[in-house]
Amino acid sequence: MGTLLFLDLRQDSLSVCQIDRDKKVVLSRETYAITTGEILPSELNTSFENTGDCVLSLPLSMLNFRIIEMPFPDPRKIRDLLPFELEGLILNGASSVIFDASVLGEQNGKYRVFVAYILKETLSAVLNFLKNLGVEPKLAISLELADVVRRSKDGEAVTDLLLEPLALDPRALDNETLVETGLREISQPSFNFRRAEFAYTVDDAKQKKTRTVAAVLALLVILVFIVDMAVVAIFTKRSNTALRDEIRRTYTSIYPDDKKISDEVYQMKAHIKELKEKENSFIGIAPLQVMLQLAKVVKPGIMFNEISVDSNLIVMKGECPSLGDAQKVKADLETLFSEVNIMDTKPSAQNKTQFTISARGVKP
Repeated sequence: MGTLLFLDLRQDSLSVCQIDRDKKVVLSRETYAITTGEILPSELNTSFENTGDCVLSLPLSMLNFRIIEMPFPDPRKIRDLLPFELEGLILNGASSVIFDASVLGEQNGKYRVFVAYILKETLSAVLNFLKNLGVEPKLAISLELADVVRRSKDGEAVTDLLLEPLALDPRALDNETLVETGLREISQPSFNFRRAEFAYTVDDAKQKKTRTVAAVLALLVILVFIVDMAVVAIFTKRSNTALRDEIRRTYTSIYPDDKKISDEVYQMKAHIKELKEKENSFIGIAPLQVMLQLAKVVKPGIMFNEISVDSNLIVMKGECPSLGDAQKVKADLETLFSEVNIMDTKPSAQNKTQFTISARGVKP
């Protein structure tokens, strides 16, 4: 886990601590006094480069608080709704502060939410001061505030604890307490004010750079793969040319009369489809059986001129002396076929009636 730089900012001092996260001990510690009017000690001019991860603890004196009620305990939903809840409670509006919240408890179906916030101007001044010294805190927590919330068992005592003259001992924590409390807050922060435009993005930039390098390497791998595929394609094309020549010779031997050949495989599929369609015209209704059945219907004056037999449809065209005879033909056909219908009737030039009748299959 390495070394951790912990900046414990109090109302009147700043402790700069180097903590061994594996051994959980303080390696070094320096304390600087803060005079009136200073946010951070002016004598703090040490360079913090190559010091590992950094965490900043803010004092209660920089924070303000509200306790509100919410109908749900979900922290994410609470943070989404808080700007609207705080808008009328903060002098310059919710947009002037950075806030975080902690659910204290539930009472009568409502959840008491403790909201802590800091002016953006104040937080920006602290972070910029540290950035000029070469350090970028990953978290902006508050050990003092975390202790107050932790000591309030049911949420009712938070206000009283904050009003105590010494909510938390303002003096710097001893090394053992600092390590224990600090590492606990780092793993599960009660409050973290590095949010929104103050969110820590250094690691994101590093990850973005890493992803960019990975993407370039991936492109190089793809390029090598494409070159390899191109070489394989050249040899494959030669094999395909020989195979296509063999397919064409086979096709021309089967269909010697087909002189216009553009795609042997496609044209072969078309021929197979045509054969299947011709096959379907004979497997549904046997034409000979239809003719034998119609012979039973033919009577003097009744003539069938055209008969079309599809896989499941029979269309019969003919003529008879009158419309009544067409109805009789339909009745006779109904004894032999299914779904018999007169599709059309009209008078002919010889003063007869022409008819078109359809049927669906021969009755067993």
